[in-house]
Amino acid sequence: MQGQPMIIMGDDSQRVKDEDAQSHNIDAARAVADSVRSTLGPKGMDKMLVSSMGDVTVTNDGVTILTEMDINNPTAEMIVEVAETQEDEAGDGTTTAVAVAGELLKNAEELIEQDIHPTAIIRGFHLASEKAREEIGNVSEEIDADDTDRIKKVAETSMTGKGAELNKEQLAQLIVDAVQNVTVENDAGESIVDLEFVNIETQTGESASDSELLDGAVISKDPVHDTMPTDVEDASVLLLSEAVEVEEANVDSQVSLSDPDQLQQFLDQEDEQLKQKVEQIKETGADVVFCQKGIDDLAQHYLAKEGILAVRRAKKSDIEFLKEVLGASIVSDLNSATSADLGTGSVTRDEDEELFYVEGDQSHGVTLLLRGSTDHIVDELERGITDALEVVAQTVSDGRVLAGGGAVEVEVAARLREYADSVSGREQLAVETFADSLELVPRVLAENAGLDSIDTLVDLRSAHESGDEQAGLNVFDGEVENTFEAGVVEPAHAKEQALSSATEAANLVLKIDDIISAGDLTTEGDGDEGGPGGAPGGMGGMGGMGGMGGMGGMM
Repeated sequence: MQGQPMIIMGDDSQRVKDEDAQSHNIDAARAVADSVRSTLGPKGMDKMLVSSMGDVTVTNDGVTILTEMDINNPTAEMIVEVAETQEDEAGDGTTTAVAVAGELLKNAEELIEQDIHPTAIIRGFHLASEKAREEIGNVSEEIDADDTDRIKKVAETSMTGKGAELNKEQLAQLIVDAVQNVTVENDAGESIVDLEFVNIETQTGESASDSELLDGAVISKDPVHDTMPTDVEDASVLLLSEAVEVEEANVDSQVSLSDPDQLQQFLDQEDEQLKQKVEQIKETGADVVFCQKGIDDLAQHYLAKEGILAVRRAKKSDIEFLKEVLGASIVSDLNSATSADLGTGSVTRDEDEELFYVEGDQSHGVTLLLRGSTDHIVDELERGITDALEVVAQTVSDGRVLAGGGAVEVEVAARLREYADSVSGREQLAVETFADSLELVPRVLAENAGLDSIDTLVDLRSAHESGDEQAGLNVFDGEVENTFEAGVVEPAHAKEQALSSATEAANLVLKIDDIISAGDLTTEGDGDEGGPGGAPGGMGGMGGMGGMGGMGGMM
């Protein structure tokens, strides 16, 4: 046995070590970053995503693209998590975060090839990230929560390049109004935005310019009975999460009847049961009922007879929003319902739009009613508006903004290069590499606008060296200008979060030097070469991204 290797892994196990593992991971991460780079900026292109069920999504929203892609590579999934974290924490900047993470790993690979150990690179990236976040704070501008004009520019910048761009001025005003409606001050005098009180509803068939902001809630449902009232002022509203139907037995059962009168008794008993439920609703004092589940036809008749407006099959999200708007409680058992569970407000009907408008007496909840000509257009409009809402809310809460168009990246990169001189050891090279990676943003903005990225970067560096900290790229005319004054404004929090997430993801990938697969993950059709970015020696499904998981060759 002497001299023979000890086999400790199963026959189907696979292992990639050291430089091969690092190269495999970096290639997989870069494949994800490259897939969304062309969507960055006002001139970014859209992606068409076709699911296995044939559903089509057209978008340039980074997190939507990455979550819809059928990615089966563990390293690539780490980069997708960067986009998801950015979306959760900042609402926008997902493409920037993923693209910077990919660029950090690309440049880190060049350092590894120069025999610089990954731990030194990780330390350097960490130092650079901390310094970059500090410098973002230094170059940011303070704004007040009442500075409507500047906050509106933040919303317009977020929507530029997305489906909402054509009507961005009007939509930005709606967003600012919505956020201001749900902004309150805490005991410390800080502005707090509660987006739970902002609901978004969509309708097709009209232009995006017909979108509007409405007080209260909008329910796209019809009354359950034609003779019911449709407009109720000073309404007492019951929110119901149980069905107004005959209760069914928990188990299957059979009943033998010996007399036709027995059948009538059963029917009468069901009738009485429904009457009792309607009577319970009436006794609470409710004159409007929004039910999350079904309402029996006979119960509909009894409710109409009592003059009670009822809506069935309302969405759970609508019921929960109505709870906030009306100050009501959601009732799950009619037997325990009381007048204290009711909410108060007004309910009006728009027959042309087939909508109920519900406004509470004391609520500050609002609804953005977004309109578009087709489902695809209105879906993309909703994604853009949702991101802009998050961005504006963060800006109001944080109170700091930056010049866009790549201005902050070029300025922070220049300051990082100066900072690198004070860093000893090989970490200095990692800090300089981090600075180079930040400049990916203006380069990609230029590329996506059909401009020369090298010339653009040279012009931007020159402007910043001359002291213009807010010099950025105007992608529409290719000129370098003060983008802050031009109205291209971004939230500082989103930029800080993007750099933090990108750095942590890159460092996590760099720290891996061994990949052990518990079994053969090779997917059919991959052969021995793996997918895009696959590891040497095959690694099968751990190789690239499974051909982007059947995205139908969208790239």
